[in-house]
Amino acid sequence: MNITLKENQKVFFVSDFHLGTPDEVSSKQREEKIIKWLGDIETQAAAIFFVGDIFDFWFEYDKVIPKGFMRFLSKITQLRCNGIPLFFFTGNHDLWMKDYFTKELDIPVFHNPIEMEINQKKFLVGHGDGLGPGDHKYKILKKIFTNKACQWLFKWIHPDIGMAIAHRWSRNSRITNDLKNEGEFKGENQEWLYLYCKEIESKMHFDYYIFGHRHLPLTLEIAKNATYFNLGEWVNQCYYGEFNGTSFHLKQYNGYAIS
Repeated sequence: MNITLKENQKVFFVSDFHLGTPDEVSSKQREEKIIKWLGDIETQAAAIFFVGDIFDFWFEYDKVIPKGFMRFLSKITQLRCNGIPLFFFTGNHDLWMKDYFTKELDIPVFHNPIEMEINQKKFLVGHGDGLGPGDHKYKILKKIFTNKACQWLFKWIHPDIGMAIAHRWSRNSRITNDLKNEGEFKGENQEWLYLYCKEIESKMHFDYYIFGHRHLPLTLEIAKNATYFNLGEWVNQCYYGEFNGTSFHLKQYNGYAIS
């Protein structure tokens, strides 16, 4: 993928909206803030990358998609109709995205990190779940969740029951992570995505490594002219990444104006 920016254009990166959690009221409030942010950036956007866990749970049955999120879906539909390229990545909470976005909205969906160039700067972009050393339990679970036979069996569960099971699992997972202090910086030697980027950089150079999943906004130097950014999340923080053609910055959105 190769993107060349025109004057005053920017590329935006965002992840971990977790729409649908922890309850309907707070999720809709967050959804409204996201829509306002998208409206604020659309005149500048050459492209927008949604880097995983946009939904707290997503499963596409043959003829059914999850209820809700219509304001968000309507907004991204409008952005596509206005000619703005959008790109979605699956995360650990919405890894069961299939072809709905591709067929209905003309939005490609990526299940693994991708390489690209923007204004001759090299990017590696992905959600980040299951990458790097450690987290062996999740890596085993991901193999199960991405197994086609398991997905085929799950789709035969009635959607009301399937969604209830999935949201209960999601809540338990988040509580477990909170107890592990996942929102705290662990030091470079314990940050698995940072170590993953270091390993990749030893074999191939990228100017920017852009990931989500961690729920902690981070800017860490990998090597000379190589930096790892984590996009944080939108349940509490509202961070996003912005590339202006020459440099990449993490910014925080306050809901009313871009600071």
